Amino acid sequence: MPDTPLPKTEAAPVDPNLWLEEVEGEDALAWVREQNERSLAELQADSRYAGFEAAALDAVNSKERIPYGAVRDGMVYNFWQDEVNVRGLWRRTSLESYATADPEWETVVDFDKLSSDEGKNWVYKGANCLRRVGKPAQHCLVSLSDGGKDAVINREFNLATKTFVEDGFITPEAKQGVAWVDSDTLLIASDWGEDTVTESGYPFIVKRWNRGTPLESAEEVIRGKRTDVGVWPFAMELEDGRMLQGAVKSETFFTHSYWWLPDGEAGPVRWPVPLKSSPNGIFRGQFLLSLEEDWAPEGQTESFKSGDLVAFDVEAFLATRTLPKVGLVFHPDATQAVNGVAIAKGAALLSINDNVIGRVMRIEPGADGWTLTPIDLPGSGQAGIAFSDDHEEAVFLNYEDFLTPDSLLSYDIKTGDVETLKSLPGKFDASGLKVEQYFATSKDGTKVPYFVVHKADMVLDGSTPTLLYGYGGFQVSMNPSYSPVTGRLWLEQGGAYVLANIRGGGEFGPGWHQAGLKLNRQVVFDDFIAVGEDLVSRKLTSPEHLGIMGGSNGGLLMGVMLNQRPDLWNAVIVQVPLLDMMRYHLLLAGASWVDEYGSPDVPEERAFLDTISPYQNFDAAKPYPTPFFVTSTKDDRVHPGHARKMAKLFEDAGLPFLYYENIDGGHSAAANQTERAKRTALEFTYLSKRLSPEKAKK
Repeated sequence: MPDTPLPKTEAAPVDPNLWLEEVEGEDALAWVREQNERSLAELQADSRYAGFEAAALDAVNSKERIPYGAVRDGMVYNFWQDEVNVRGLWRRTSLESYATADPEWETVVDFDKLSSDEGKNWVYKGANCLRRVGKPAQHCLVSLSDGGKDAVINREFNLATKTFVEDGFITPEAKQGVAWVDSDTLLIASDWGEDTVTESGYPFIVKRWNRGTPLESAEEVIRGKRTDVGVWPFAMELEDGRMLQGAVKSETFFTHSYWWLPDGEAGPVRWPVPLKSSPNGIFRGQFLLSLEEDWAPEGQTESFKSGDLVAFDVEAFLATRTLPKVGLVFHPDATQAVNGVAIAKGAALLSINDNVIGRVMRIEPGADGWTLTPIDLPGSGQAGIAFSDDHEEAVFLNYEDFLTPDSLLSYDIKTGDVETLKSLPGKFDASGLKVEQYFATSKDGTKVPYFVVHKADMVLDGSTPTLLYGYGGFQVSMNPSYSPVTGRLWLEQGGAYVLANIRGGGEFGPGWHQAGLKLNRQVVFDDFIAVGEDLVSRKLTSPEHLGIMGGSNGGLLMGVMLNQRPDLWNAVIVQVPLLDMMRYHLLLAGASWVDEYGSPDVPEERAFLDTISPYQNFDAAKPYPTPFFVTSTKDDRVHPGHARKMAKLFEDAGLPFLYYENIDGGHSAAANQTERAKRTALEFTYLSKRLSPEKAKK
């Protein structure tokens, strides 16, 4: 696809590095291997690398990990990777056994064996299993990716026999979506051939596929447009067992229309809900909906605010096909945000952020509205919902913070009791560490919170090696969490860790995210700079000892920070980044993000993007710190060409940089625990070399 010409008379300059956008191009991969060899040689020669890799491997492969999983018919299903099971095991055990210290696991699928038998590099991407009231789960679709890509194949699997179904449902490789209607019927969105995927590379046609028929004969039930982000099917089971078939059309990344596909009718019926809203399921006949925009339902007196959780009677809608009376479930205050709703068999739970700390409440409809009952948890750290399913009474909660390892809690929906089911010992020495929350003042006066984890006796002289992490986009919240790897490779070494809650994220609801969209995105960057400056002004660290890290959208943030404030940091890790904002919409899934960043095809938005795009604003005369670019060849979401081309600018200018591109791994830049440990060890070796070189052993 050709680039869009600039809205001016002179021709747009030709990018000399377009050859690096050829993902599997011979010349491009030769360059990648050269950079990998150079960077690996430098980093692995550091005396700290071997210890870091061993510690990271020990952390990620430790048997002392909580095996989080999903419950089906009294069995807990878990995906497990370690040094023996590199690609992983899909396994199961009974709820009774799961509650013990050493559960007896039964292997369902051994993905290392499957890959070996089939000569493939399979990466497990999850399982979609048919659930029906009163019937055991048996039919599943297992998603398999070649090397970690977002594109997958789906293969039907029988849970009872633990085998892939011969002549069962199987889909070609594609970025796709599937939903079970019944044991013999699927709704599927996929790549149907020429001109059947969107400009973002996602499907926009949903078909109904019956067992025993060829996929090409599947009946089309709804379609979107090539300009949409994508269209995906879904199915919701009502409490009496009826199945609602539907699809969601994502016109943009943040606007969605929801459609009901009634049996035996020619056309779909649109759900009368705002474009910026997210369904949360059905509980006791009430359809729960999270709002990302203000809403005044037509013909009703009550109106609602962006961030509210609301509900209406689903049967009334199905009967009349008009919007019933909408009621408020929860209105967050200025420091709160809805994280989501989880529905179990007999209970519904609401997860929220409260000043960037996770809380969980039980919600219940009544004649006078909804009641909310906080769930008592063991402490004031981060809490969330680890598992719930409307077919199961079992509910698992998670509890952790920066210094407290994961605990898996069992919530009894009948008594309301919370019991610690599993808890982990500390994976790093947290003695003498403390956590503080500060607020930096951004350029426009906004108070931006951030957490600092550091030694309690830290001397405030600016000498502490400090890692600042940020993301700032897509309404994704950065919450406190326990990281054995960061603890062992950084905190134990005397470093401080900082987590910034900048705008663009979801920490304080939709408004916090929307404040940094498109032409307003500079506020995201200003927030991050403000946190960095505040760290320095408090003498928690200094530019010489301050490093930053971010991935994906956070990789864009890192690229901008390189250009806008190269003086404020001495290390920058740019992970799986967007960097060429003039072409991002032409690469892989990039077109789906124009609602976040703005479009280079819109003159005003292009002009703004041109001011912040890291690739276009590279200046060889700037005092850049030595950056470390990390990406993956198999990333089919954010194109590896972004990192490649930016690194090439440094190379051509004769400026120092490091570069590592994992050949496998997808958007996570790692497909297994060994790769994760290696990548992490490389990153922390780089940080240590840059921020505390005096500690290197000779």
